[in-house]
Amino acid sequence: MNKRTALSFGFLAVLVTMIASTLPLGAATGASASAAIGDWERKIDARGNSLRVIVHISQAADGKLTGSLDSPDQDTTGIAIDLVSYQDPDLHFAIASIGSSFDGKMIHDNSEVSGEWKQSGVSLPLVFKRRGK
Repeated sequence: MNKRTALSFGFLAVLVTMIASTLPLGAATGASASAAIGDWERKIDARGNSLRVIVHISQAADGKLTGSLDSPDQDTTGIAIDLVSYQDPDLHFAIASIGSSFDGKMIHDNSEVSGEWKQSGVSLPLVFKRRGK
């Protein structure tokens, strides 16, 4: 085997090893994230008013979670969620435009996420339920 063939073979071996080592991580991330994908709803009771909040979480082609928020009782739809992360069982999202964030834990059957909604210095316990269940 000459030097050029050996270098080509070595590069190919390193490339195959790198690709193979990322496969299990990618599969786990995709499977894990799928539990958070969907539409989640909850009423927030604040100052005597009850407002429905609907969170839509989806997954982009690159695997990144994205989302938006609707508040139908305020005729508001499509507020962009700036950050969505899910690492089983923890769900986090943040919405800079309204100064809000949510940190919660998914229950075992993936039908609810129980956590804390924070907005303007106020924290409220909140349980989002998957819509349609």
